[in-house]
Amino acid sequence: MRPELIVGIIIVYFLSLLVISWITGRRADNASFFLGNRRSPWYIVAFGMIGASLSGVTFISVPGWVLTSQMTYMQMILGYLVGYLVIANVLMPMYYRLELTSIYTYLEGRFGKMSYKTGASFFLLSRIIGASFRLFLVARVLQISVFDHWGVPFWLTVVITILLIWLYTNRGGIRTIIWTDTLQTFSMLTAVVLTVIFLARSMDLDFSGVVSTVANSEYGKIFEFSSWKSGNHFIQHFFAGMFITIVMTGLDQDMMQKNLSCKNIRDAKKNMYWMSLSLVPVNLLFLTLGALLAIFAVQSGLVLPEQSDDLFPMIATGGMLPRIVGVTFVIGLVAAAYSSADSALTALTTSFTVDILGSKGKSEAEVMKTRKRVHVGISVVLALVIFLFEAINNESVIAAIFRVAGFTYGPLLGLYAFGLFTKRSLRDRWVPVVAILAPVVAYIDQLIIEWIFSNYEMGFEFLIMNGLYTFLGLWIISQHPQRRSHR
Repeated sequence: MRPELIVGIIIVYFLSLLVISWITGRRADNASFFLGNRRSPWYIVAFGMIGASLSGVTFISVPGWVLTSQMTYMQMILGYLVGYLVIANVLMPMYYRLELTSIYTYLEGRFGKMSYKTGASFFLLSRIIGASFRLFLVARVLQISVFDHWGVPFWLTVVITILLIWLYTNRGGIRTIIWTDTLQTFSMLTAVVLTVIFLARSMDLDFSGVVSTVANSEYGKIFEFSSWKSGNHFIQHFFAGMFITIVMTGLDQDMMQKNLSCKNIRDAKKNMYWMSLSLVPVNLLFLTLGALLAIFAVQSGLVLPEQSDDLFPMIATGGMLPRIVGVTFVIGLVAAAYSSADSALTALTTSFTVDILGSKGKSEAEVMKTRKRVHVGISVVLALVIFLFEAINNESVIAAIFRVAGFTYGPLLGLYAFGLFTKRSLRDRWVPVVAILAPVVAYIDQLIIEWIFSNYEMGFEFLIMNGLYTFLGLWIISQHPQRRSHR
């Protein structure tokens, strides 16, 4: 695709986002920015959260996974459903009952100030690294495919990208994000559906033909029970999906802020139930796309890429399908990347303003002034971390830094589990020590386990082990039950 066409697509897309921002940002106050005045329609939140759960990495990676893992990712999706049930019936009722703006405020009431600051700090660290990493990947794609042709430096590409996100989130915050997520989800799903349709036409397949072709191919396998050492085993995937959902949605300010913007807990539950059920056909569609892409490549005599992530962009933009496929792919990629980045920026601003700096006892004007400064500051931090990734210029090092962000969810899992399922109080000042040591001990144990059981692939179960060690560490520093509890 020509660079001019790609830039034109991006400009039109961002103009659409700015129009939505202007409409939703009128007469916006702090309540609008943080929680959308708790007036968000649950069905809009549910649809938008489908896109929010899919990053730019996921948009490309899930179709590519079929090359190495067939369709076994669906096992994890089944675990997601259980995780969403836990969130809807355990965590969200508590958040609404306590009328929280930041979900980490619960930790202060349950354990104390240091626990509260620890939970918020771990979220900030993981989200800053995660959002920067995803933006870095997409910015590099745009740089290589477009801006290098015009001599635009990478730093300017990043600055423009961050500035655009800041512009359309600055006024309305979560009230704007709810609606931009809707556009972004629609864009992603449109890209996938159109690609599937044109792939099927090029191979002379109707709907039943697509189903039978994928099911009978080497990529159609969904369930894996053969070896417990396999990283794709059903038990590993199912429980990993359940716990990943609990921590990366239920204990994540970014994802929960959208749920807390609903009118009441009843609407919030509707949103969670419908969104979780929608993820099953949506992810099945992504995996079907991946299988069709692989089959199409083989039939066309193409060499399958060494990096599975290259499968979707190679065919979508390679001129083998109608141009509309390439156009919608670019829109879908940009939508997937920025749907996670814009909501992360809003959530980071909310958490830093409410949790770290504190908003209690301050006037509306004072909080708004602080919030706007924090919004700018977080934008600058995201840009600086992206520049750091570019300076490192080593994919293995960058991937390792990204994995560090995943370590932070284990302590959050342990903290909330201890608060919800015990009545014991903590020696609050020791909580940061436990939260730092638990991932370190879990990582050492991972190395030992993989050494003892050769060929064992430890995957997302590391999160469970990390949370368990945090829970045990908290038990060691715990005290007798308090009379007052925030369960």
